[in-house]
This record gives sequence, structure tokens and C-alpha cells, in this order.
Amino acid sequence: MITKKGTVVSISGQKTVKVEVNDYGSHPKYQKRYRITKCFLVHDEKGVAKIGDPVVIVPCRSISKSKSWKLSSSKEAQQ
Repeated sequence: MITKKGTVVSISGQKTVKVEVNDYGSHPKYQKRYRITKCFLVHDEKGVAKIGDPVVIVPCRSISKSKSWKLSSSKEAQQ
């Protein structure tokens, strides 16, 4: 199963958070590394995520037009 690690950057509603995921790519010819940043809208059923929390997200069935990920675990929720 695909999982992604990211950071919560905003809370969009009662059960929706915006998560920023950083990844690194490499240029095919020059081999320079560059950062790729993507944002995902994530379903947070319990509402435990706060801004700045590191989280793990997993794909799920589409919940709305732009939400197809759900929160798997939050570091702050485990403590």
C-alpha cells in the first residue's frame, strides 16, 4: 500500500486538513536534485491533526471531488 509522509499546513474544515508532502527528483541529464512539493486534502475523521504535525496518509476511495486520502497516523496523536 502506498503511504506518504507530510506536514499539516492548514485545517480546511471539521474533518479536512491540507498536508504538504516533499519529495526529491533528479534531472535525467545533469543529475541535479530538486525538491517536488505537493499538497493533498486529507480526511481526518477524529479531528486530531494540528498545524505543523508530521502525519502519514494513505489513499482511500474518493470522499469528495478533491479528497481521496485519509489520515493514517499522527505523531502528536500517539503521544
